[in-house]
Amino acid sequence: MASKRRAYPQPAYDPLANGNINNNILPPTSNAIPQQQQSISFQQQQQQQIPFQQVPIQQTPLNSNPIPNINAPYNASPYDLSNNFQNLNINNVNNPNNLNNINGPAPEMFNELYSTDLLKDIPPPIIDLQFPPPPINLPINSSITQSPESNTSSDYIRSTLNVVPNSNNLLKKSKLPFALTIRPYLSLTDNENPLPIINDGIISRCRRCRAYINPFVELRNDNSKWKCNFCSLLNELPSMAKNDQFFNRYELNYGAVEFLATPEYMVRAPQSLNYLFLIDVSINSIKNGLLSTSIRTILDSLDRIPNDHGRANVSFIAVDKNLSFFEIPNDNDENNLISMLVVSVNDDDPNNNSLDDLIIPCADNLVVNLKNSRKNIEKLLNNFTSYFINNQSIDFNLSTALKTGHKLLQNIGGKMIVISSSLPNIGKGKLIIRDEKAVSGKNKENSLLISNNSFYKSFAIDCNKSQITVDMFLTSSTYQDVATLSNLTKFTAGQTHFYPAFNSNNLEDINKFSNELSNHLSMEIGLEAVLRVRCSDGIKGNAYFGNFFSRSSDLLSFPSFPRDQSYVVELSIDNDIRRNIVYFQTAILHTSCHSDRRIRVLTLALPVSNNLNNIYASADQLSILNYFTHVGIEKILNNSFEIAREYLNKSILEILNVYKKEIVATNVGSSSPLQISTNLRMLPLLIQSLIKNISFRSGMVPSDHRSNSINKLNSLPINELIQFIYPSIYSLHDMNDECGLPYEGEDNFDEIIPKLNGEIILPECINASINYLQRFGLYLINTNNEIFIYIGGDAIEQLIFDVFGVNSINEILIGKRELPILDNEFNQRIHNIINKIREKSGSIKYSNVYIVIGPSNNEANIMNSNIDRNRDLIALRMWCMSTLVEDRSNTVQGYREYLSQLKDKLSN
Repeated sequence: MASKRRAYPQPAYDPLANGNINNNILPPTSNAIPQQQQSISFQQQQQQQIPFQQVPIQQTPLNSNPIPNINAPYNASPYDLSNNFQNLNINNVNNPNNLNNINGPAPEMFNELYSTDLLKDIPPPIIDLQFPPPPINLPINSSITQSPESNTSSDYIRSTLNVVPNSNNLLKKSKLPFALTIRPYLSLTDNENPLPIINDGIISRCRRCRAYINPFVELRNDNSKWKCNFCSLLNELPSMAKNDQFFNRYELNYGAVEFLATPEYMVRAPQSLNYLFLIDVSINSIKNGLLSTSIRTILDSLDRIPNDHGRANVSFIAVDKNLSFFEIPNDNDENNLISMLVVSVNDDDPNNNSLDDLIIPCADNLVVNLKNSRKNIEKLLNNFTSYFINNQSIDFNLSTALKTGHKLLQNIGGKMIVISSSLPNIGKGKLIIRDEKAVSGKNKENSLLISNNSFYKSFAIDCNKSQITVDMFLTSSTYQDVATLSNLTKFTAGQTHFYPAFNSNNLEDINKFSNELSNHLSMEIGLEAVLRVRCSDGIKGNAYFGNFFSRSSDLLSFPSFPRDQSYVVELSIDNDIRRNIVYFQTAILHTSCHSDRRIRVLTLALPVSNNLNNIYASADQLSILNYFTHVGIEKILNNSFEIAREYLNKSILEILNVYKKEIVATNVGSSSPLQISTNLRMLPLLIQSLIKNISFRSGMVPSDHRSNSINKLNSLPINELIQFIYPSIYSLHDMNDECGLPYEGEDNFDEIIPKLNGEIILPECINASINYLQRFGLYLINTNNEIFIYIGGDAIEQLIFDVFGVNSINEILIGKRELPILDNEFNQRIHNIINKIREKSGSIKYSNVYIVIGPSNNEANIMNSNIDRNRDLIALRMWCMSTLVEDRSNTVQGYREYLSQLKDKLSN
């Protein structure tokens, strides 16, 4: 039975009736065309086996033949795999006596291939963006315990191809990229999504390739040896592992596990968690309120810093032209006075050469234990701003502060957190304001995104060697050279957070900055971390993308390992693959916040095929888009914006061309449909949306904003990246009665988006096009960074009153501000939805709300005598409309036109 909708009354007329396609919006349809699979004999069908665990491939195609079983349970594929189940002996699958007989050829089981005509699949079915990737179909005997958790979840590792080509020639022929997206952590703390931990000291690894034992190894010689699934070497099982409980061990049942490391994995005692705050105290920071806001946030967040074992340490350096250090005694010391030690710059040194050899004050209590000095730390922070209340310095001596911070931490490692509101203007790290207008829109525009001072990259590499990460919180209403300063975070596994036009007089600015800084401090990071990806013979990692430093061709270094970032590994096939399954294993060696050394191991198994149809049927469009994003960014930085955009357009065109010529070659004339496999049908839309993103689009874009966007794309997990490219839009005025309220049923994992008891139910998303925004409607647009509340210009008075608490539309307060809290259910439901969106367990982000009034048939009802308000409203509308990526923009055509252009190019 359909959910109830209690919609607000709508005008008896349609304000957009004059030729707007919104007058007759039809539900999304799909023109899916099943492809003929290779003929399979009845005997072969009986030999095939059920995959142990499967998930839906993609949205069930409509108007297709054959029709998939849409009533299949969520953990079974809705697509026919041509299996015969009658002769399966499922009662023996967990019998350890049968576990060694797994060397026979794996039966071929692949996802059904469906084709979609993109030009008839308009509007694009955006529900596909919430689907899991195509299932990985492995034979039931591929793992030694047949555990449903043998393969690592796609939440942790996602491949662009869930069926691997058996040769490099086939991979090149497909024009599909081959890469892994790795997200080692799903939440900021271990309280959510914990992995099984092996803590008995048994860590069995291959003697040759050093892979860790995993569910896909083979047991030989009466279970006394295991055959490595990566290099095929026989290895001895540790004697202590040979017992009745052997087959219950976590590493044989779970693809994702964590080992407590033994002493051979340590070169020194586990590192403590050390935070050094470099805080801008120049006049800019004082005037815009950054100094007071950041100090208050740090004070309020002391209890959130991971410190279960009492080993966390903190230190503070105040930075303007000079550096101010703080000697903080232990709470139990007799001399309980806090001392501020100022190191001044020589005014007679015009080039600031003396700064490079600055000597740190000889004091014992510059880096102090958070637990033992807690009272004095609080005392310092309560009085911190008073030390600089009369400061008039306009200088910000960042490079010297960084170098002295490095001296403080070089023997103990840790984090330097830079909180700044000024452009560094003295010292070796001095930066100047670049002339953006001179190169904007020209071939050299990308030069604005390249570092303007070599000091920062070389210093970042030194920090990496000393196990020091740099994180930056930049706030300013003027140029900050985010592109240059981001080198500090990129090569030390940190992150740059940018808050343009920050002003503490605006409560929303304070909320965003304080929430994100506090969440950042609460993150349970790993320390002294290295990451390595191992692949089956014939496959290797070619390139790596993300924030880290490469120690060698396959070893990535992270002074601290963040939990809110992901990484991409580009893969190549060097030799023909002569096996039915290939394997990938990611290992992260790190020191946890709990003062122990750990190894997080993620193992992925993928089937192999020599059939292009099978490869296309299992391609993951979101993972492919993520890979294209990273390569596109590299082309921006190394070549130009134009070359990057050409690369993206060419990539999707080549995929469509291969599909047309190699897979649906029966109709290759100019009148043929624009076809692609159904599981890839959102890829053209995502490519076009990426080109419209602030990182890639042409036109006048401030370089700090563009650099900030690139930084996000370079590190966001896939689900957040997709939302940053294609926003989620919810229609609020006609949402179902259950939306905005807690789900009261039992946990339901059979839905596309699982429903959990007590969680707020979100409305269904609508397409990102003006055609779906009624002039009398109310909408929420979530870009992953901002939340727009969009009220149509012809909304009725009751809706306006229930949501905003005012009687007419021109009384609504627009811009960056929280939605009023009113005493009615509808207003509360909207607040619940906003709060649900802000709850991101795997991210520190906090989204500000912007209230926007849309156009009206009578603009005089909206515009008033306040010229500033009218100007702000027009700017807000333009910004909000830029999120409607299916529509035409100034420089890029709409989605329908984009598809037509692709079809024309294919025909020519």
